[in-house]
Amino acid sequence: MEAPLMTQNTTETLTNTRLSENEAELTQALYNSWRTQNPLNEDDWSNYATDDETAYRVQDELTRLKNEPVGGYKVSLTSKQTQDMFDSDEPLYGAQLASHFLHAPTTVNLSDLMEPLVEVELCFRAKEDLSPDDTLEDLLNKTTVAPALEVPDSRFKDWFPSLSKYMVMSDAAVGGLVVYGDEFDTKLFKTVDALENVNCTLLHDGEELKSGKSTEVLGNPLKSLKWLVDKLATQHKTLKKDQRVSSGTFVLPPSLTKGAWQARFDNGLGNVDLDVK
Repeated sequence: MEAPLMTQNTTETLTNTRLSENEAELTQALYNSWRTQNPLNEDDWSNYATDDETAYRVQDELTRLKNEPVGGYKVSLTSKQTQDMFDSDEPLYGAQLASHFLHAPTTVNLSDLMEPLVEVELCFRAKEDLSPDDTLEDLLNKTTVAPALEVPDSRFKDWFPSLSKYMVMSDAAVGGLVVYGDEFDTKLFKTVDALENVNCTLLHDGEELKSGKSTEVLGNPLKSLKWLVDKLATQHKTLKKDQRVSSGTFVLPPSLTKGAWQARFDNGLGNVDLDVK
């Protein structure tokens, strides 16, 4: 049965239990936009979340309202370029529904998305619950890794690259889909440093569009995973066994359009194929 739209009564309930009035209204608007695909105007909401704590509170409530299992997280703003674009000095994260992690090759309909982009990333899966006590070496041993195409998508119109980072946070880090390829034990890489030397080329209908390297992701994608584990711990959360993490893009993302998309990774990771109808 399709989830209902939220009403003013729901907003009042949220206000009475968890959120301020502004936080509840923004949560309601994001949830309704997620259900209907009617985009929001940022100017109408920019004063409703103006700090990290508020934005993550809205995201938490939005995730709860979606009423689906959380399959993991995506980490955004993992390069200096993207942090500068969104006026941030650290990454941010968004909880992602389990149903939005798709194994490649797969097909999606553009009409099911709102204003999607496409990124190339590494996707880690926790083989056990992860802890802030884990070192990068520990994370190498406690995860699997897969090549991935991430499809960021937003409930705000004309969102990239000008959306406020607090709106990005509130909107589950503009989460859309994560399409991941075959998984390998991360110990495929003999050392932590070896993850700094992963290269990927993004193709659309056979034409090479962009190439990037894993050093764009905080210098090493395992550092992105470590940042997330530590950040979640400050919010009394844990990255749990079998949850996945899309760790950050190698390239500045183009818009997702219809056609055949492919990400070609080296280091034996293989390709990720996504057909967009």
